[in-house]
Amino acid sequence: MKAARFDYHRPATRAEALDMLQTLEGAKLLAGGQSLVAMLNMRYAFVDHLIDINRVEGLAGIALGDTIRIGAMTRQRDILESPALKARLPIVAAALNFVGHLHTRNRGTIGGSLGHMDPAAELFGIATLLDATIHVESRRGPRDVAIADYPQGYMTPGLDPDEMIVGVTLAPPAAGHGWSFLEFAQRHGDFAVVAVGTTLAFDSAGKVADARIVLCGMGIAPLRLAEAEALLVGTTAEPEAIAAAAEIAGRQEAMSDALASETYRRHLAGVLTRRALTEARARASHGKVQ
Repeated sequence: MKAARFDYHRPATRAEALDMLQTLEGAKLLAGGQSLVAMLNMRYAFVDHLIDINRVEGLAGIALGDTIRIGAMTRQRDILESPALKARLPIVAAALNFVGHLHTRNRGTIGGSLGHMDPAAELFGIATLLDATIHVESRRGPRDVAIADYPQGYMTPGLDPDEMIVGVTLAPPAAGHGWSFLEFAQRHGDFAVVAVGTTLAFDSAGKVADARIVLCGMGIAPLRLAEAEALLVGTTAEPEAIAAAAEIAGRQEAMSDALASETYRRHLAGVLTRRALTEARARASHGKVQ
């Protein structure tokens, strides 16, 4: 099939792109296009106006500090291959290794993934795990959206029609944290049936000071396991504590679809959470300087 007819626009500046979003009805932004173009061709999605923002300057780049800001048009390949980012936050590169294939990562962007908001998307899960703030702009001005407030429904982000994602800020755990990102998919490069990301940071006494766990693929958006995180804090993340956290993961609500049943997704959530926490504990410095 081919996409239904639409008008194509290619703004050169951010202001021009925002003007188009404000004035054109039925408009949608084109970033990497790795999901959108396929949906248009299959007529799962329809637009009247397609606004290609690939020429707009100032929307790409990675800035590291106490937090990490990534421009919306930063290619997934550039995030994956950033030595500084990999050293500070290796779980991001680990998750990106599961995203599509070489060719799709060459074009795909972090802003496009967050705007598309597939519930099983690895970058959406990473943003949820790392307490992301999504930065958006419109002709009315800038606005920040906390990741917890971002999902409004299935593949429905909390954005107004005239708003454009311009960047995302991630809040990394303390240096020396342990991490793991695991997923099960039917084939490499497919969206995950279930994925689990976790980080563990230990204090000087060897106790967990900060625990983060996210499940992807279970429902309409990635799910932070606050109960399991709280259970781990103050422990040494011994096998018994990890097993208890995995049990919590395995009783979360899950959807059934053509890929897997609710029961199977719950089973995967428990198994992958146990494995991920075990890996994260092994990678952590346990309060020692690495």
